[in-house]
Amino acid sequence: MKKVIVIFSLLCACVGPVYGASELSKINAQIKQTEQQNKKLEQQVKTSERDVAKTKKELVKAADKVSSLEEQRAEMAKKIAELDAKRDKITKEMDDNQERIADAAASILFVASHPSFDADSMREYVLTSAVLSGVADLLDEEIKRAEKQVAELEKIRRTRAVEKEKLDRTAKKYAKEKTDLDKLLRTRSAQNEKLKNEHSALQKKLRDLSARAKSISELSAGVGSSEMSEDSRFSRRKLNLPVKGKVVVKFGEKTALGLSSDGWRVRVRGDALVMAPADGEVKFADSFRGFGKVVIMSHKNGYNTVMTNLGNIDVMLGQEVLAGEPIGRMNPDKPEMYLEVRRGNKAVDPARLFRED
Repeated sequence: MKKVIVIFSLLCACVGPVYGASELSKINAQIKQTEQQNKKLEQQVKTSERDVAKTKKELVKAADKVSSLEEQRAEMAKKIAELDAKRDKITKEMDDNQERIADAAASILFVASHPSFDADSMREYVLTSAVLSGVADLLDEEIKRAEKQVAELEKIRRTRAVEKEKLDRTAKKYAKEKTDLDKLLRTRSAQNEKLKNEHSALQKKLRDLSARAKSISELSAGVGSSEMSEDSRFSRRKLNLPVKGKVVVKFGEKTALGLSSDGWRVRVRGDALVMAPADGEVKFADSFRGFGKVVIMSHKNGYNTVMTNLGNIDVMLGQEVLAGEPIGRMNPDKPEMYLEVRRGNKAVDPARLFRED
């Protein structure tokens, strides 16, 4: 029995270390494999982050090009329409002028074909001469006016041809830039899929807030803002408006309802492109009663910007966007953005932050 125990002990002493070394080798192999996988994942994450950053920068450039081209083309189209209206007005004036010239010429021909120069009818002679002289002066004046109108009409035609050529020349370029922008937007949308899945619960919470909020100010306060700091400046230089347009109601001015405005109302062209006014995070991107589709962004130092009446939104809740990055387009049926800036719970005059176009 003692011999068996000794033999067993010897076997255990021999096998035990071999078995332990084998397990350790397996564990080390698994660790190395995991480390390699982690490195690959880290590399994929870095690549993904670089791709997202690249897409953002490309979107900023593309959005600026498209927005500028749309503005240029709108100005050209407006100029052509104005030239067409002026041309039609001059054409009508020329038609009226032709009638007056015809009447004057007919009067001269009538007098010329019925001369009366007898001494007995001196009075008629004097009157006829006066009428003839007056009609001749009128005819001369109308002919000069007609010549001026013809010259002006020719100038309008030449100017219109130049503007039309410019418009046609930008069409191909605009189509390409618009295609590039749409492609980048689709790329960003694909990159945001993960973000979309992660924020479904938060989206529900914000929809509940939207249903309860009585005003745009309440909605902005409810979504929160970035951390406040002692530095109340938003930017060292004034920012571009998020959409190209004309400010028609300023901060503090009376609205149609007689209330003091907490922001600006910016009249825009149709479905104008809307861009992020500064780097920040999308805190709200949904419909809000009376304001159409609304985007609220949080920026540094406790600032929020509220942009309303969008027709479609191209960003998602929680998304980080760069200044100038496209976030959507205006609603063509409501071409007026209400732009509100808030810091904490207070409305701030946008004039402190934005340049007027």
